[in-house]
Amino acid sequence: MAKTAAELMSFIKENDVKMIDFKIVDINGQFRHVTIPAAQFSENTVKEGIGFDASNYGYAVVEKSDMVFIPDLETAIIDPFCEIKTLSITGNAMVIDYPENRPLDQYPRNIVAAAEQYMKDSGVADTMLILPEFEFHLFDDVAWTVRPEEIAMSVDAKQAYWNSDIEGMGRIVPHQKAYHVAKPLDTSYECRSEMCLELEKMGIEIKYHHPEVGAAGQFEIEPMLGQMSKMADNTMMIKYVIHNTALKYGKAATFMPKPVYGEAGNGMHVHMLLLKDGEPVFSDDNGYSHLSETAHYFMGGLLKHIASLCALTNPSTNSFKRLVPGFEAPVTVGYATSNRSAVIRIPAYAKTPKMRRFELRNPDATCNPYFCYAALLMAGLDGIKNKIDPHAEGWGPYDMNLYNLPEEEKAKLKGLPTSLPEALDALEADHDYLTAGGVFPEHLLKNFIARKRAECMELSKIPHPAEFDKYFNL
Repeated sequence: MAKTAAELMSFIKENDVKMIDFKIVDINGQFRHVTIPAAQFSENTVKEGIGFDASNYGYAVVEKSDMVFIPDLETAIIDPFCEIKTLSITGNAMVIDYPENRPLDQYPRNIVAAAEQYMKDSGVADTMLILPEFEFHLFDDVAWTVRPEEIAMSVDAKQAYWNSDIEGMGRIVPHQKAYHVAKPLDTSYECRSEMCLELEKMGIEIKYHHPEVGAAGQFEIEPMLGQMSKMADNTMMIKYVIHNTALKYGKAATFMPKPVYGEAGNGMHVHMLLLKDGEPVFSDDNGYSHLSETAHYFMGGLLKHIASLCALTNPSTNSFKRLVPGFEAPVTVGYATSNRSAVIRIPAYAKTPKMRRFELRNPDATCNPYFCYAALLMAGLDGIKNKIDPHAEGWGPYDMNLYNLPEEEKAKLKGLPTSLPEALDALEADHDYLTAGGVFPEHLLKNFIARKRAECMELSKIPHPAEFDKYFNL
């Protein structure tokens, strides 16, 4: 929107902006914010920043925890969800130093920038393009309780099959049969269209939106391919718009990987490709599925490090309730063309050289997108650096349905971690590829692992309703 403070101040005046909202990203990948009156915005705001306590955002800082947030003026947009006209700006966190501040090495936007610089320094490529697919649920009612005397949760979507006896209009979607259903069964069409229109106003191009498989209100919005650091910012804004637009329509949006037992879960499949001087690095007419040797090495790096990657790409205990057979979620470490049962799928429809790519299917949107995308790039570059051939390693190509293999054949396959603690153990043992070039600071990873282990321990102590079903009468 603007490149200088003077340009932005002119915009503020011309558009009668009343408030400036600074959005800051915490360690979990959630927005937090600080707001100032527009009249207080000046060139000093851009130069000196806004102070905040980084320890309250989850960062274990070895320095003093007081940091400053420096706004990135090019991210400025009018926030469509504020009744008082508000300009929203994201930016970077800096350590207060003299004579000048320095970037907080743990801050998510700084890590993505460091990963992109590491890629450029490697000489392999100068641009990584990614396309995340955003799967989510829209519920008409949701509630949960965690108390000593009551542990419960409930969700409801009017279109869900369990409402067939009470929904008077007959707009019920059969179990696991919602994929691309049309009106009148697609009851949230206008809500999702508004989400997409708001995103396009923000400069985020949208490819399409549609109902997903899960009948209890599961949907997908897919943007166009974009440069990695920009797409990390866009991921935050896409989730922000989806959540807030849903509330406007009286619904609750969630990106939880598995909010409904027995229905398809929500993934965030990440398509990726590399460019150098504008030319595709991953294309080769003579390679398997028209992918180059470099592309295969990149896949090899992802597959080698997939267990530790899961700690960053699937960082919730709920994530691993999605990564089970039977719901089009990947469970097998391998690659193939047009095969949704392998963790890496090469889309057959990407035929032109500049569009040839693959998708990693295990991530979900509970991740911090900056950590997720940077980690994927670092793993892929490690595969290129060490020439990790996925075929030679026995990871495919698996051009068959891996779910339907005989049990003795399945036993030969390597699987994804089955729990968050298992993924955290893998990250602790295997993270040198992330710290290469100083991209991921060691102290950030140690802090992240410690926080997530504490989270797992807390949840492990809470009785589950299903345990009553299994054990109450023993």
